[in-house]
Amino acid sequence: MNAVTVPGTQVVSRVAKLLRIVGKKSDGVGATEVARAAGLTRPTAHRLLTALTQEGLLDFDTVTSRWFLGPEIYLLGSLAAQRFDVTDIARQSVATLAELTGESAFLSVRRGNETVCLLREEGSFPVRSHVLTEGIRFPLGVASAGLAILAFLPDDEIEAHLRNMGDRNGIAEDRAGNSLVPRFGEEHSREKVWERIRHTRKNGYALNPGLLVEGSWGMGAAIFDAAGRPAWALSLTGIDSRFKPERQSELGQLLVEQAHIVTRKLRAESSRS
Repeated sequence: MNAVTVPGTQVVSRVAKLLRIVGKKSDGVGATEVARAAGLTRPTAHRLLTALTQEGLLDFDTVTSRWFLGPEIYLLGSLAAQRFDVTDIARQSVATLAELTGESAFLSVRRGNETVCLLREEGSFPVRSHVLTEGIRFPLGVASAGLAILAFLPDDEIEAHLRNMGDRNGIAEDRAGNSLVPRFGEEHSREKVWERIRHTRKNGYALNPGLLVEGSWGMGAAIFDAAGRPAWALSLTGIDSRFKPERQSELGQLLVEQAHIVTRKLRAESSRS
């Protein structure tokens, strides 16, 4: 059965979207802001937010009239962390990258057809890029972490991802399958993404030359699970003057080395469990 025909699917999708919206703001979110971000009327958003609060998935501050993630989310997250969370294993590599390069370093995880930033460590260089923050999501192939992961998936999975992203975001693709273009620009056409995939496979690391925010560059390297599939990525971001061609190979080598270290640690951990 196609998922869209399952009764209640729309409600589940709305609830998941609301939780993500609230989770992006550490200082809470008002009902009007949630409604606007979710594409819902304010009464509908308020009704869903109230129901989620009653279940403990959200928490409502009566003083500020803002919603926050609730205690049940914390409990569920703690349980999920036992299976999915690799931040403890990767934390040292993220810190090492920030220390050696002076740039902001990150750990991101693949969640379906997106990457989610899990961990950020600031480097010593005073001018920073703020494109990536903990909790932010991007489709695979957009930011450097997602490109690093996408590049090492099988070709048929890559094609399916590029073809279907439009459907997931309510955007019709064109005949060339350019479903990322309406959101992220012509540099994210199918042809351009494939060009960067080939570059990533050749060099072992991904490069994002200011494609999300002008002047803000990123580089990423994939971390592989026990089955040999790319599931996480380490990345660096900074201003363009810090990512000149003569430095890219140095940064790329550091990223790949630390990604391999984390991969080995994860496999060792998996073999013991």
